[in-house]
Amino acid sequence: MLKVNAVFDIGKTNKKFFLFDDDYNEVHRQYVNLPLTVDEDGFETEDLEALRHWMKDTFDTVLENAEFDVKTLNFSSYGASFVHLDYKGKALTPLYNYTKDIPADITNEFYKKYGDSLTIAAQTASPQSGMLNSGMQLYWLKYYKPEVFSQIKYSLHLPQYLSYLFTGIPVSEYTSIGCHTNLWNFDAEEYHAWVHAEGIDKILPPIVPTSASINTTYKDKKIKIGVGIHDSSSALLPYILSKKKPFLLLSTGTWSIALNPYNSESLSTEDIENNCLNYLRIDGKRVKASRFFMGNEYRLQVEKLTDYYEKEYGYHREVRFD
Repeated sequence: MLKVNAVFDIGKTNKKFFLFDDDYNEVHRQYVNLPLTVDEDGFETEDLEALRHWMKDTFDTVLENAEFDVKTLNFSSYGASFVHLDYKGKALTPLYNYTKDIPADITNEFYKKYGDSLTIAAQTASPQSGMLNSGMQLYWLKYYKPEVFSQIKYSLHLPQYLSYLFTGIPVSEYTSIGCHTNLWNFDAEEYHAWVHAEGIDKILPPIVPTSASINTTYKDKKIKIGVGIHDSSSALLPYILSKKKPFLLLSTGTWSIALNPYNSESLSTEDIENNCLNYLRIDGKRVKASRFFMGNEYRLQVEKLTDYYEKEYGYHREVRFD
């Protein structure tokens, strides 16, 4: 029986599951595209229940496979997304899509209370982008859906919710807090003052190191389960650990992101206007980054070509030069 380490990598489009041996060789993989659902406003979003079922079924199947002895499990996923749990640990709302608009009256009131958009962007190292600043989702829920907000016990960043599905333990960690959420004051190195003023900190679980793990028993199997990590930060981590000289990392996916872990300066006005931002490393140190919605643009252009030529989505991958 081969000892393996399991990883779920949950992207906006592709959901992946991997097994690695102790030498980090990939020994098993599964890919799936899950159908979307809609929220109460008819806006397309991740089907949280379908994702949960796929992850549980996939992992349970591997545990039953006599070929593998699973020792550890961890998770990476896209950020800017919250799962809101009630006092029984059940999800209260859909997983709101980060491209969903926040009503202008909500954002205007926020800036009126806590400073203009440029000030907030500089303090939180987060260009102001509506729901993409996931902390604003919490503010929106408090004032737009107070009946829902009042039922929230914990709001978990998506990577930590994935871990919670297998451990039942709610936590927060730096890489998820630090991905353009509007929650973190990068200079003060703590939650921004508005988070405390609104009582948002009371529904955010305790912060643990990204390297933390939970020794638990799942399906009568003793497994060490990680707390999850934001996907862009997970791409950066192995290079930080292995490279001696400074480097710049280009990460592609739904977003194309340039990451510079060696620039710890605060963002300038010009940086913010050019869609630069900061992330947090696993140790809470800042990473300077710039981003471009390239993967989404790729998808839109493929859909246009597919419609124009009346072909199935994905046909372009099979086109050969004459």
